[in-house]
Amino acid sequence: MGGTSSAERETARPATAGRRGAVVAALMLSMALAALDATIVSTAVPQIVGDLGGFSVFSWLFSGYLLAVTVTLPVYGKLSDTFGRKPVLIAGSVVFLLGSLLCALAWNMGALIAFRVVQGLGGGALQGTVQTLAADLYPLKDRPKIQSKLSTVWAVSAVAGPGLGGVLAAYADWRWIFLINLPIGAVALWLIVRHLHEPEREATAHARVDWAGALAVFACGGVLLTALVQGGVAWPWLSAPSLALFGAGLALVAVVVLVERRAAEPVIPGWVWRRRAIAAVNLALGALGLLMVAPSVFLPTYAQSVLGLAPVAAGFVLSVWTLSWPVSAALSQHVYRRIGFRNTAMLGIGTAALILFAFPFLPYPGQAWQPALLMLLLGAALGLFQLPLIVGVQSTVGWAERGTTTASVLFCRQTGQTIGAAVFGAVANGVLAARLGGAGDLDSVTRALDSGSAPEATRRAIADAVHAVYLGAACAAALAFLVLLFLAPRKFPVLKD
Repeated sequence: MGGTSSAERETARPATAGRRGAVVAALMLSMALAALDATIVSTAVPQIVGDLGGFSVFSWLFSGYLLAVTVTLPVYGKLSDTFGRKPVLIAGSVVFLLGSLLCALAWNMGALIAFRVVQGLGGGALQGTVQTLAADLYPLKDRPKIQSKLSTVWAVSAVAGPGLGGVLAAYADWRWIFLINLPIGAVALWLIVRHLHEPEREATAHARVDWAGALAVFACGGVLLTALVQGGVAWPWLSAPSLALFGAGLALVAVVVLVERRAAEPVIPGWVWRRRAIAAVNLALGALGLLMVAPSVFLPTYAQSVLGLAPVAAGFVLSVWTLSWPVSAALSQHVYRRIGFRNTAMLGIGTAALILFAFPFLPYPGQAWQPALLMLLLGAALGLFQLPLIVGVQSTVGWAERGTTTASVLFCRQTGQTIGAAVFGAVANGVLAARLGGAGDLDSVTRALDSGSAPEATRRAIADAVHAVYLGAACAAALAFLVLLFLAPRKFPVLKD
């Protein structure tokens, strides 16, 4: 190797697979499990609460899982760069399956919430490491194929989760929601153990893990995300619990910065934000997470309350974007090979901004095909936006930095979704309060509509609230466009395979 540095040597050491097809199948199964368990519990809540009680805290079944996934992403990214992808993915799969088994055995709501957090601790490893391995296994020209497959699995699983959860709860038992993970996860785990092979790395024997930084990142992320998730729900935004959590979170941010500056191998290294391409993608995909809240959270309410659709039909209006997103992502390579990663992503997010801005101009009450058409177009636009950025940013780093880079991108997207849920929830409730004279929030008004006791003015108020959310999402898309325009380099500094 002559004068080549150890970092450069690691760049040339990708993961290999004895049977790449078997490994890809394992990655897709793992991705499906992580996506399903983010949403599968939602429709089974009545059965779970009826069996275990704890109605006042059931929202933590979702929040606890998502918080654990989000705050562990940077930690797992750094560990995969230090010890390799395979041991991190195996450990994460074992933790996830253990959490699933414990959830199925839960005896009360507190235990179930705690075991959902255990599930999330494993889910963070599944999400980040699967995306990183996809880049390891394929050269740049083939990465759009595997990434589009993973995007398809993620989108279909996330949308199908509530329906599958409802079916299992209604016709079997809610505990099967978690038990079904065991055979699927066991197959994925066996395929990884049997067929994924990575070269031994010299650095492993001398690796230093920044456990203090990992703990600080976990605590900081957990406190701030809890403040965002519970603010305006469990307590008012300006209440003592909310202010205390935000204050503690800001103090922990300072602790993270201090610890990471002193660490020899920080969990969140400074180069993640000093390199223009990575910083721009982090911010742009954070905005993506923000804008995705509008359709995924508020469109089903709009479809049922304003259009008068049944839950299944409302779900279809949302799910059509899972048809166009992976197709657009797979075809995006033909665009970015001509005009580059940045310009392709700007084309996609610029189109998405226009589509989101058009939503408030739909006629009232309108027909179901109208928002469905917009969702179909939105999926195509976002597929053209997200995949070129992920493929591009992964191609700017070598093997030894790819896990950290991928984890930072996914962490920003997850954080954007959490912020979006808090901000857009406050926007929707504020518009409702203004239209209805300060009476109720979106959840209570929607329940009144379901019972048939709400007047036409309430339906119009819900339409106005969702329109305001979509305008906010359009602003988030415009922000992502500006970030790419002014911060991202015209040409990503792509390394040779």
